[in-house]
Order: sequence, then C-alpha cells, then structure tokens
Amino acid sequence: MDTAERLLLSGHVHDLGDGFMVRRLLPHAQRRMVGPFVFLDHLGPADFAPGRGLDVRPHPHIGLATVTYLFDGAIRHRDSLGCVQDIRPGDVNWMTAGRGIVHSERTPPELRAAGHRVHGIQTWVALPPRQAECAPSFRHHPAAGLPYWQQQEGMRLRLIAGSAYGREAPVAVASPLFDIACEADAGAQLVLPAEHAERAVYLLEGSAELAGLRIEAGQLAVEIGGDPGRLRALTPLKAMLFGGTPFGPPPQMWWNFVAVSRERIEQAKADWSAGRFGGVPGETESIPLPDR
Repeated sequence: MDTAERLLLSGHVHDLGDGFMVRRLLPHAQRRMVGPFVFLDHLGPADFAPGRGLDVRPHPHIGLATVTYLFDGAIRHRDSLGCVQDIRPGDVNWMTAGRGIVHSERTPPELRAAGHRVHGIQTWVALPPRQAECAPSFRHHPAAGLPYWQQQEGMRLRLIAGSAYGREAPVAVASPLFDIACEADAGAQLVLPAEHAERAVYLLEGSAELAGLRIEAGQLAVEIGGDPGRLRALTPLKAMLFGGTPFGPPPQMWWNFVAVSRERIEQAKADWSAGRFGGVPGETESIPLPDR
C-alpha cells in the first residue's frame, strides 16, 4: 500500500538583470525543505551577448553548504578562503559555509567576451546543528570523478552528491542525502531511491509522472515517506532528483544565513554590516545587507 504524501509545487521567477532569470522552488510556503535541502534555484537558461555576463558580487553565508551544478556555460567561483575555481557542465562546486564564508560568482572573461548561455541549478543544504559552526571549506569535483550510469533503458543519471542506487559520490556530505542530475528518453521509468524518506523531482525540461502525479517543466514534486514512487518520462526530459533523511525542525533562514536560532542570524547580520566576515581577495565590491 502506497502511503507516501505527495505535493506539487510551482516556484516564483525573478529577473536578476540582463535577462538572467531565476526560478525559486525552495523554500516554499507549502514545504520549507526536503531532507536537508532548504533552497533550490533554477538558473536560466539565459543567453548573454558578447560583453555581458553573470556578476554576483561577494556575499556571505553561514550554516549551510551551497551546491552548484551547470548544464551550460561556466561560472567562476571566488571566496574568502582564496579559492578560485571555474565550474563547467557536469562538475560540482560544494562550498561549506559553516561559521562563515564570503564568495562571488561571475562569468569567466573569455566567455564574457564571446557571448554564451548559462543554465544550471543551485541548492543549499542545511548543516546539522553539531556541524553548523564548522570551519568553512570549498571543494570542486570534476564531472569525470562523479558516478554516471544508465539505471534503466533511456534513463541516464549522474550522482552529484550523497548515495543512491548502490553508488556513492566523492563529495563529502554532512548528513544522508542524494542529489542526481537525470536525463531521460520518452517512456523511460525509474523508482526513486527507497533508502531516503524524503524525495523530490524538479523538472527543468519536459513532462513526467510520479506515481500518477503529472509534473511539467518548472514544477517540483515532493514525496514524503511511504513507498517511493515511479517516475515516468512522458517526453524527453531533464530533471534533478534529490532528498534525504528528515532534518527535524526547519532551521531559521534569513537572506543567505541558515541557523538554529534567531540570535545567530542577528549576529551574522551584524557581522556582515560591520565587515567582520572578511572579503574575497582581489574584489572590492560586495552586496549590502538587505533592508528586509
């Protein structure tokens, strides 16, 4: 008997300038998180003319790990630890903020000069309370080092982080989770990972069904508990599959900060306003603390 709870969520689209569109699916009024995932942004797709590009100025994070994955284009990461790394399609950038880190995300100069397309996903994973104040770190994982396979005929998967289907990614995670990039042909089917109690499917392109629930591009299907549903591609599709162990009470979130208490959020706000986070070497700009 299938006892899973399923929700279908639609996000909000924001224009960040120069035609760069972001669709935000998490947090949502109906569901604040899935496993440890507290944030999901679908970046683009956006086509930049020569001379234009992505420019996310230095900004702070605490209490989370950011996960960036691209389908098109490239983004140059710089952070307050001195790390400089370009991410390209199929790679993973995993940045653990812990007690505090600052980073920027920009288009590399050669792509900016030529014109290019950017398309990707960024998620935030809340750190368990015991690790929320750990030392910040950054790790880059090239596509060649990540598990990639055909689970069923016409169903191609790349395990970005965590474990699923008997495989484990090399990315160091703080709690049980899975994060998978999926491409499927029409008619291909896949049962979601049974070892994870909270599971989600986000469709970037195409149409699908999850246990009879119709999903269209730009929608997030969330599955809680019970038997894992069967995902069936109704058209060729591109999707992200993710989830994990229930986190417990959702943490506090404000802007780029995740913490177990409001007091810790207020401290982070004061620290950023006072310049106590430090900066990104070689950059003088920064995003100011929002008014609300």
